Amino acid sequence: MGAISVGAGVLIAVIVVILLVLLFTITRLFKKVPQGKALIISKVRRVDVTFTGAIVLPVLHKAEIMDTSVKAMEITRTGREGLICRDNIRADIRISFFVRVNKTVEDVIKVAQAIGTERASHEATLQELFNAKFSEALKTVGKQLDFVDLYTKRHEFRDQIIRVIGTDLNGYSLEDAAIDYLEQTPMAQLDSANILDAQGIRKITELTAIEHVRTNEFRRGEEKEITRQNVDAREAILELERRQADAEIKQRREVETMRAREEAEIAKVQAEERLKSQAAGLRTDEQLGIQHQNQQREIEVAGKNR
Repeated sequence: MGAISVGAGVLIAVIVVILLVLLFTITRLFKKVPQGKALIISKVRRVDVTFTGAIVLPVLHKAEIMDTSVKAMEITRTGREGLICRDNIRADIRISFFVRVNKTVEDVIKVAQAIGTERASHEATLQELFNAKFSEALKTVGKQLDFVDLYTKRHEFRDQIIRVIGTDLNGYSLEDAAIDYLEQTPMAQLDSANILDAQGIRKITELTAIEHVRTNEFRRGEEKEITRQNVDAREAILELERRQADAEIKQRREVETMRAREEAEIAKVQAEERLKSQAAGLRTDEQLGIQHQNQQREIEVAGKNR
């Protein structure tokens, strides 16, 4: 029994050691894939692709990492290379296309075999693969819109470009596009000997002339309106001043009338007082005269009596 127990213990220890060795080996051989990457494992008879991780055996397997994250590819057309619109007006444009390796096993393998894992997402590679195609799509869609529509309907312009290009690009996928810059090409940079530029120059001249006339009309209308408002304001001010003057005159007249009434009343009272005073004086003189006459009469009577 003791030997059996010892043998069983040794067997368990050996199994544990083997499991630990296997676990360590698997841990060392397992290769985890970061986000936005794809792991391509070239095996003896097939090629496997994983976006999470897998065991890579030395010698038997060849492992390569491909970048599948979104990359920006910029196309700029300015000056005499500017985009020609339907009305032959050129537009300076800078647009960014967002491209990535399509995240499917088939497309990753296709790109790896055609381009190589290292070059697949380089900007130079994207320019080499898609510059001509994207530029042609720009020309096609731009020629369907006048410059003003192109400028005001940017979202529609972008969506039409994406529809023309399509989203399947031989293993790549067009995720989105963004117009970074869009303006009319300056006339100084246009070639008057080019028939399209000549037509564009004439169109720009016509449109700017019309806008100048409209601007002048707006300015003259603004001046007229300002003058009319000034006249109305002046008339309103004069009317208010007239009303104020009338009110002041009326007020002064009322004050003078009241003052005259007061003065007349005072003169009347003074005249009445003078009359009263004169009447009193007359009565006094009359009484004095009567007294004097009485005295004279008494003196005469007394003289007669003597």
